[in-house]
Amino acid sequence: MKEYLDYLRQKYETADFIKDDPVKFIHSFKNDVKNLELWGFIVSLFAFGKREAFIQKLNILFEIMNHNPYEFILNFEKNENKLSGFIYRFYKDSDIKALFFLLSEKLKSGMTLGDIFYEKRNNSTLELLKNVYNEFEKSKYFKNSQGFSFMLSNPNKNGANKRLNMFLRWMARKGPVDLNVWHFIEPKNLIIPLDIHVGNVSRKLNLLKRKQNDIKAALELTEKLKEYDPIDPVGYDFALFGAGVNNEKIKGSDILSKI
Repeated sequence: MKEYLDYLRQKYETADFIKDDPVKFIHSFKNDVKNLELWGFIVSLFAFGKREAFIQKLNILFEIMNHNPYEFILNFEKNENKLSGFIYRFYKDSDIKALFFLLSEKLKSGMTLGDIFYEKRNNSTLELLKNVYNEFEKSKYFKNSQGFSFMLSNPNKNGANKRLNMFLRWMARKGPVDLNVWHFIEPKNLIIPLDIHVGNVSRKLNLLKRKQNDIKAALELTEKLKEYDPIDPVGYDFALFGAGVNNEKIKGSDILSKI
């Protein structure tokens, strides 16, 4: 199994993966961490639904921001009207504005997004996400936004928190795809970003028993993957996601033929 997973990981964790993945939006900011982490956070929150749809929406948003998310959000009071009428699926423009006002308040206090997560760090990634969510929930802007709880994804509930775990993977892991700009989160403590593709392939490979794609399943799968790579188990996200998206035939005989 390890040889097969490593084979899939080597196949899909390549620079070529970037062009079709939302992570492509932040690679242009490799030398600008303030913009990279802030834009990466926003990109991850929009990364649901049809890929073509959210990529188109993010391209529009990037243009509205004049390719400088940090400055746009830092000065959001004067930029607020530029987002009027800007919506995406469950997000109304008022929800997006609430998030940006909240982030603007943090930036004006001298914090970066990395500082917010660093301040709330914990050996448990799930506890880190809970701490950040709880901090944001206290904001006056959160109380005026109906869609904000979906946007940030409440880790105190049972959802898989796929988008936020994907964001943390971008920030903390090394590799040709991930950026490795946050060194206060060890890759071994990350949680796999569990979506339908990763879940389906994992069950076919008997890596995951739980039927629901929730946080319990994400934690179960992450622990199982530590048997094959205890230092960087979430690196197998590329193997499982790539196999799912590209319709790899996952059967016992196929596994044996790859080893």
